[in-house]
Amino acid sequence: MANHRKNTPTLRSLSKRQWMKIAATVAAVGMLAGAGIVSHNLYQAQQPTETGVTAFSATDSNALGVSRGGERGAVEGTTYVTVKINGKSRTVLGTDFTDVKSVLDAGDIVLEPGDDVQPALTEKVTEATVITIERAGAELETSDTDIAYNTVRKETADLPQGQEKVEQEGRNGVMETTSLVTRAGGKVVSSNVFASYVKEAPTDEIILVGTGSTASGSSSSSSGGSLGTTVPASEMQSWAHDYLISNGYTEADFTAAVYIINHESGWNPSATNPSSGAYGLPQALPGSKMASAGSDWQTNYQTQFIWFVGYCNSRYGGITGAYNYWLANHSY
Repeated sequence: MANHRKNTPTLRSLSKRQWMKIAATVAAVGMLAGAGIVSHNLYQAQQPTETGVTAFSATDSNALGVSRGGERGAVEGTTYVTVKINGKSRTVLGTDFTDVKSVLDAGDIVLEPGDDVQPALTEKVTEATVITIERAGAELETSDTDIAYNTVRKETADLPQGQEKVEQEGRNGVMETTSLVTRAGGKVVSSNVFASYVKEAPTDEIILVGTGSTASGSSSSSSGGSLGTTVPASEMQSWAHDYLISNGYTEADFTAAVYIINHESGWNPSATNPSSGAYGLPQALPGSKMASAGSDWQTNYQTQFIWFVGYCNSRYGGITGAYNYWLANHSY
């Protein structure tokens, strides 16, 4: 290990510029600690300011928030710049930002003719820079879509062999999407996703399947705390299930994976956190870390899921380990 004692600066010897950078770094860490859930495309991040359900409280009754861990692949040296689009804020993460254009490129923010951008595209940026973009004639429109719930089957000796009982009714979750819409003559000229996050996570339907020899037990709780077997609710989940099983993982691993991703992104491969920039199915932070699993990480849910599995293995020793951590901390 290298010896870093030589020429180590003291607090008194730090220059004003160094103190400013330390302050900026502390501010960045503070922002990353408050991560929540949301979606990718142009103009896709909104810092909710209204009371009630927000990206920080959507799936946690104690308002601890979703995806607040802020460590899903985060790397040292990551910098941030705030971008405001028609008055709404977004944080763009990246490394080695140089000018305004480099920030917009990193955030996949595409300008349209007539957009007013301040500062100029060639202006240099720091962590203190706030880039503002005004688009005339554009309005924010919000809609809700369902996130399908899953059916989980759990064996229990409390029921006779072959008998089934619904322990918990399933309920769809809610994905809230806000788009920046431009109209001309009553027709939509452009519609870009501004924000999309899990407002309410789906509730699994749990079905107990009897393995006992008698009907003496009438308890409705499943035995052994088993995660059970989850039925895929979409083509995306079916692929993820087959991928795991064919690579030596278990049904419990798939159940754990579905639960985490349902709460993190609602299985939306474009989900982006407006405050931290966490992205995709696993809410990787920053999303570009998923490039280690494939260059198509921005659009390919398979690449994102493969990265998710590798991350769970490296940080928690497996997917079920990540699941247990999520239950205790509402993040992973």
